[in-house]
Amino acid sequence: MDTLQVQINNHSVYRLLEDLEALHFISVKRESVRQPQKISEKYAGKLPSAIADELQQYVTKSRNEWENHNI
Repeated sequence: MDTLQVQINNHSVYRLLEDLEALHFISVKRESVRQPQKISEKYAGKLPSAIADELQQYVTKSRNEWENHNI
């Protein structure tokens, strides 16, 4: 048996998975997804705020470049 982890963002898809579970085709493990936390918030008080903000800007820029490059 393989395990696959997916994030469901559509209620209709979630209902379909529940139906498949009721028919014993799949087993669904329900887990809440936490909202991503900004690095500057996560490390508040651990890094100087200027460094944390600079790091957050760098990560955001890198993510945007990656997303735009993979279109």
